[in-house]
Amino acid sequence: MTAEILGVIVTYGLALLLAWPLGKYIAKVFKGEKTWSDFMAPLERLLYKLAGIHPREQMNWKQHLKALLTINLVWFVYAFFALVFQGRLPLNPDGNPGQTPDLAFNTAISFVVNCNLQHYSGESGLTYFTQLFVVAFLQFVSAATGIAALVVLLRALKEKTTTQLGNFWEFFVKSITRILLPLSFVLAVILAFNGTPASYAGKDTIETLQGDTVSVSRGPAAGMIAIKQLGTNGGGYFGVNSAHPLENPSYLTNMLETISIILIPIALIFALGYFINRKKLANMIFGVMTVLFITFCSINIYYEAKGNPAITKLGIAQHIGSMEGKEIRLGSAATALWSIATTSTSNGSVNGMHDSLTPISGGIAILDMMINALYGGVGVGLLNFYIFIIIAVFISGLMVGRTPEFMGHKLEAREVKIAALITLLSPFLILAGTALSAYMVVHHPGADWAVQPAAWLNNPGYHGFSEMLYEYTSANANNGSGFEGLGDNNIFWNVTTGFVLILGRFLPIIGPLAIAGLLAGKKYIPPSAGTLRTDSATFGVMILAVIIIINALAYFPALALGPVAEFFSLR
Repeated sequence: MTAEILGVIVTYGLALLLAWPLGKYIAKVFKGEKTWSDFMAPLERLLYKLAGIHPREQMNWKQHLKALLTINLVWFVYAFFALVFQGRLPLNPDGNPGQTPDLAFNTAISFVVNCNLQHYSGESGLTYFTQLFVVAFLQFVSAATGIAALVVLLRALKEKTTTQLGNFWEFFVKSITRILLPLSFVLAVILAFNGTPASYAGKDTIETLQGDTVSVSRGPAAGMIAIKQLGTNGGGYFGVNSAHPLENPSYLTNMLETISIILIPIALIFALGYFINRKKLANMIFGVMTVLFITFCSINIYYEAKGNPAITKLGIAQHIGSMEGKEIRLGSAATALWSIATTSTSNGSVNGMHDSLTPISGGIAILDMMINALYGGVGVGLLNFYIFIIIAVFISGLMVGRTPEFMGHKLEAREVKIAALITLLSPFLILAGTALSAYMVVHHPGADWAVQPAAWLNNPGYHGFSEMLYEYTSANANNGSGFEGLGDNNIFWNVTTGFVLILGRFLPIIGPLAIAGLLAGKKYIPPSAGTLRTDSATFGVMILAVIIIINALAYFPALALGPVAEFFSLR
């Protein structure tokens, strides 16, 4: 176990070492400074010309949102019809059929919003065509959408007073050509050389060590897996995601994929400091996020290494930890680290079954998604954290008797109301959805919802409640992981989580951009002796307190009914 803990420390340490220079590079890209990737400029100019885009044309925050929402709607329509008719499209050597309309609705929305909530198994639910031209395509553009939205926020923070916040299309294109594409190419090559498939051949027949003959799916997996991790998408090429030996062949690939999950989200925090020339602010944000991240990792590693108490009661030794639902080649500590990395970043990929996590570990994974601001998905993690900053500034201003100010701009009723609405949105979506599904199970177990509610849950009691709570939490956080004991491929879950996906993605983008745009348009107020410092450790403690209090008030009762109750039932 000592070696496993060392592996966790090395993995996280390497991620930090890589994120620092990457953050500096990202800041240079969006500041328009010279970088090694300038050779991509001719391709970018060609794309702008073909699309009729004028990259130097300035947009205000409303125009940015209009462009963002419009193009996302186009992608949804395209993805929906491609998934429904995939059985008739090329690159389908295994003869997989098209998806049902309700499943296609859920899948299209899920990948458009960077969630990748998969109510299907990758080997049988998609074709090579849709894996490449729907799933992998959307994994690039949805991640680029998040980064572009963040750059708008950074532009608003950098300028003293302005309504001109750059061009969405320039930010979007550069996010792909200068960041996502180069990194994905490197990771894909490494995965391919370590055993991940990168071909267009159909299923292969192999003989196992036990002498069984089985069919194994293949396909162009390496490239899709690279962008799924780097873009905090998380959708697995294979049904069991990165627990699959072809999707994640070894401990080395497991380290690389774990690093890839948190690499860009952490780098974007450092990029904030370089872009707006406020490194202390970036360090404060990174510090708050990291305190919670390390705390959650420590809790999960402890409980997974300790083993399952129910098995301990049987007198069975668990020297390598709780191994139910985990891969022996990876171990319990690496799986525990991944469980926090993937839920901290809206990634959602798994290298073990979260449904098999011990109760406290599963509860921490749910809480991580409820907070939804620890590093976060590419771009949107900082957007979510920005809301906590606004609330902390507002409360701090009231405590000291001053008009709240942030970055030289007064916070007034309009901005605070937007922040409050966004803060209340997540608990409403998660708790209302969970309550509705629980009501259906209890009061309408025989209802005709394609699958009867009584058949949704493979685990009764506290854990069954946790499965439903996890599904809506994952959908709202645009995470995509799940407690897979839940039977979710039916009309009820496909439709209800589909709407949670839409609201959970776009309103938390609209809110921060609106606040940033409104503040940037106000008169700049130079700092004075009485100005609240928002880059100090004291203010960091204030934000940490705000995060803890808001989430405790919103979610503790639900967590008490699920993972906490399950924990005490096993004592």
